[in-house]
Amino acid sequence: MAKMEVKTSLLDNMIGVGDMVLLEPLNEETFINNLKKRFDHSEIYTYIGSVVISVNPYRSLPIYSPEKVEEYRNRNFYELSPHIFALSDEAYRSLRDQDKDQCILITGESGAGKTEASKLVMSYVAAVCGKGAEVNQVKEQLLQSNPVLEAFGNAKTVRNDNSSRFGKYMDIEFDFKGDPLGGVISNFLVKKFRILKHKGERNFHVFYQLLSGASEELLNKLKLERDFSKYNYLSLDSAKVNGVDDAANFRTVRNAMQIVGFMDHEAESVLAVVAAVLKLGNIEFKPESRVNGLDESKIKDKNELKEICELTGIDQSVLERAFSFRTVEAKQEKVSTTLNVAQAYYARDALAKNLYSRLFSWLVNRINESIKAQTKVRKKVMGVLDIYGFEIFEDNSFEQFIINYCNEKLQQIFIELTLKEEQEEYIREDIEWTHIDYFNNAIICDLIENNTNGILAMLDEECLRPGTVTDETFLEKLNQVCATHQHFESRMSKCSRFLNDTSLPHSCFRIQHYAGKVLYQVEGFVDKNNDLLYRDLSQAMWKASHALIKSLFPEGNPAKINLKRPPTAGSQFKASVATLMKNLQTKNPNYIRCIKPNDKKAAHIFTEALVCHQIRYLGLLENVRVRRAGYAFRQAYEPCLERYKMLCKQTWPHWKGPARSGVEVLFNELEIPVEEYSFGRSKIFIRNPRTLFKLEDLRKQRLEDLATLIQKIYRGWKCRTHFLLMKKSQIVIAAWYRRYAQQKRYQQTKSSALVIQSYIRGWKARKILRELKHQKRCKEAVTTIAAYWHGTQARRELRRLKEEARNKHAIAVIWAYWLGSKVLDAHIPTLHPGILEYRKFFRANAGKKIYEFTLQRIVQKYFLEMKNKMPSLSPIDKNWPSRPYLFLDSTHKELKRIFHLWRCKKYRDQFTDQQKLIYEEKLEASELFKDKKALYPSSVGQPFQGAYLEINKNPKYKKLKDAIEEKIIIAEVVNKINRANGKSTSRIFLLTNNNLLLADQKSGQIKSEVPLVDVTKVSMSSQNDGFFAVHLKEGSEAASKGDFLFSSDHLIEMATKLYRTTLSQTKQKLNIEISDEFLVQFRQDKVCVKFIQGNQKNGSVPTCKRKNNRLLEVAVP
Repeated sequence: MAKMEVKTSLLDNMIGVGDMVLLEPLNEETFINNLKKRFDHSEIYTYIGSVVISVNPYRSLPIYSPEKVEEYRNRNFYELSPHIFALSDEAYRSLRDQDKDQCILITGESGAGKTEASKLVMSYVAAVCGKGAEVNQVKEQLLQSNPVLEAFGNAKTVRNDNSSRFGKYMDIEFDFKGDPLGGVISNFLVKKFRILKHKGERNFHVFYQLLSGASEELLNKLKLERDFSKYNYLSLDSAKVNGVDDAANFRTVRNAMQIVGFMDHEAESVLAVVAAVLKLGNIEFKPESRVNGLDESKIKDKNELKEICELTGIDQSVLERAFSFRTVEAKQEKVSTTLNVAQAYYARDALAKNLYSRLFSWLVNRINESIKAQTKVRKKVMGVLDIYGFEIFEDNSFEQFIINYCNEKLQQIFIELTLKEEQEEYIREDIEWTHIDYFNNAIICDLIENNTNGILAMLDEECLRPGTVTDETFLEKLNQVCATHQHFESRMSKCSRFLNDTSLPHSCFRIQHYAGKVLYQVEGFVDKNNDLLYRDLSQAMWKASHALIKSLFPEGNPAKINLKRPPTAGSQFKASVATLMKNLQTKNPNYIRCIKPNDKKAAHIFTEALVCHQIRYLGLLENVRVRRAGYAFRQAYEPCLERYKMLCKQTWPHWKGPARSGVEVLFNELEIPVEEYSFGRSKIFIRNPRTLFKLEDLRKQRLEDLATLIQKIYRGWKCRTHFLLMKKSQIVIAAWYRRYAQQKRYQQTKSSALVIQSYIRGWKARKILRELKHQKRCKEAVTTIAAYWHGTQARRELRRLKEEARNKHAIAVIWAYWLGSKVLDAHIPTLHPGILEYRKFFRANAGKKIYEFTLQRIVQKYFLEMKNKMPSLSPIDKNWPSRPYLFLDSTHKELKRIFHLWRCKKYRDQFTDQQKLIYEEKLEASELFKDKKALYPSSVGQPFQGAYLEINKNPKYKKLKDAIEEKIIIAEVVNKINRANGKSTSRIFLLTNNNLLLADQKSGQIKSEVPLVDVTKVSMSSQNDGFFAVHLKEGSEAASKGDFLFSSDHLIEMATKLYRTTLSQTKQKLNIEISDEFLVQFRQDKVCVKFIQGNQKNGSVPTCKRKNNRLLEVAVP
């Protein structure tokens, strides 16, 4: 097995015996002890072959969770411990896979848990069948029909707080896939006598729910009061039930009616009929004597009658007369007689019972209209029968008689179908069939249902014959006809065997049923079988303006008067049972036998006498004997070999041949007697449970030996592993210690070396310093000496030069004076030598000064002209004055650059925050796409708007707006490229601070939501198209269907904003890949998206086409 599973077989960890077929020895005492042992350990389910015994725990158990449903889903019946889910799954899979119609028969006495069992079966089937909007609606309607029927058909009794007072059979219809299509409900014998007050018990739930849960407005409309004591039909001593909230249940019922399909006016009509039944019980009569001496009755207080008439729309005088007179028609003659007080009360109660009974039948039909299958295709059917079990009370009347008759028929079909199933399996497996002796209760069924001398036929005959008819005359007739029947007993019987039986009262008879003897009180048999409603009351009801009440009494129509007596209750029930039996015969049966552990409705109490009584009348021991008459246990070869293969060396641990051959080798090795087993086509059949228990004991011993071996091997492995781990740890620790010691020694050596080095370097440095200082002092001394020496020499030379100059000057003066004296009158005096020296100085420095002055004047003129020729402050203005001189070229360019930067700063200072963000996005787009994407130049002049769809203003997208709480950065309609064929679908592309969302353009429903942390890359071509791919992180939830491929008219803006938002949130740059060929992940495949140049049929629009499974081609004009 690829995945290890924990399987709990029926035989694993058994508490007692999980299948009673394996019980050894088999008798009543061991049967009860086994049930008790399992019950004490909260094991409430036990098998008898394929039959499930369910013991009511009277408490909640954690065995019905969704995990339990999945545990039993698609598992073999005996693969897990006994459970009702196992039987439900077996029935559902047989219906779905083998195309066999199924029925699940749930029986047991009141309080045994039949209703809960049927709910569990339906809830399991609903959980494991298909899903979908329509299927879920059908399942919900089928499940919600239960609260409605329980409210109107269940009541609290002394035995059960939620006792079904009717029998229910539901056919659930499925299609070929096993999905439910609808259903049909049939009801049997609603105990309408429950309408009358019963001591210590409640009436039907709906009366208490209506008074407790209805609003004051509804109660006033129905003319009701919330006080239970105001109504005679309601018992006060048990009006409140512990743990039951009638008000909440009323809301549940109203909601269930709405889900099933009841219209509001229909629900109100139903509640009006319920209110009318309640108020009928408050009508009281008083006797009056007429002139002719006959007694008649009158209504004491007509207020109740008036309110009933207002509710039902009946003329008050018509209904009042119907309670006081009875009209009999025969052969064109009408005879009207007065009713005395007793007859009036009988008429009132008969009307209440009939009104409620017919309302219940109408409810069932109305529910059937809603839940019936709408299609006409062939359907598979699973029937669920929840019907009252065998009843043996202290006082047994007509209801117990027909209920027990129904159980006799069910027991008959149970034995027949069980034997048939056993025989079919034996034939299918090629096993010799042995005859099984069992008690056939057909003789009891014939005693009751025989058309000529059966009890029901004689009761109908007695009810229809003219003359005085009483329960005593009916009993006399039974004594005459059935006196010799071996299963009939009566004190008045003429059969000599019973003359001395004084235990029988005079007005009773006893029938020996399959479940035991039952004593029936004959009192009331005739009246209950007649179930007579006076024609006057039927006609009065038909005259009601209330549409529902009028439809319930069609026989009251004067135009359709039928003088023929209506069928009796017994004949109607007999026909219903016959129809039910015919229906069950066509289906594969599955049985759930419910047992009540105690009469206190308390947990952890197991009353053996009560359980023994139920075991007898359910015929469970008989069922076990039939099941194990041939072979007690059978199992498929594969699980048998899998379970016991460790008992043989040849089959352990793996058997490579056929499973049957392995089982044969196994049984031969174990030397099991041949008469104890037989080999079928697909199963091994074991005759005696002792053989199976022997196998289990051997398996248990072998498992202990294997466990010991495994423990030994495991302990050895564990010790070896521990030793190797310790050895490895020791080596690691030693290595680390040696490393640490070497490191420490190295650090000490290094530290010592550094200290020595520092001392040596210090000594050498000080030595060099001393030498340098000595050299420096020597140099300074030489320099000082040389300086003094040069100074001395210079001063000497200066003195000599001064002396020479004075001498020359003196000579010049003398010479001048001498010359002057000679030519003083004839020539212009020669210039002074000082003047000649100044002229030489001027010629040497005048050019530089003139140059600097001229340059300064040129620069001043340049700046003054620039001031008047400055261009505008617009950053896009490229005008600039020409330079006047070549030598100012570099200055001119630098001044132009400084001016441009200054006016750009002035321009930026005028921006708002929004404008700054736009220009930052434009700058980001330039860095990402300039000279890379051919589409970029056309996007430069387009402003980035972001919200192209006005989601906040458009009411169409209100649902989408409410679903998104974050700020929307981009809202644009894009074309999402289909992964299969390359076609496009319009989607709303939304980008928020944390997520990327795709929504349907028409409905606004969100289709996909991708967190930005899962976006890894954006790919696009370098051409002039709007296609781009969004790559998702592998393994993320958003990447389950693969990457996205889009086409947009605002590609540059969307990619830029996605890049900036991702960088802001994840602090990581988003990879923008620009290539004419890139890979996209579609589910499990990688598809290459290739961009080519091509001529387009539709103009300049790029087209996308899927070439094959690995190539998606985009043609760009």
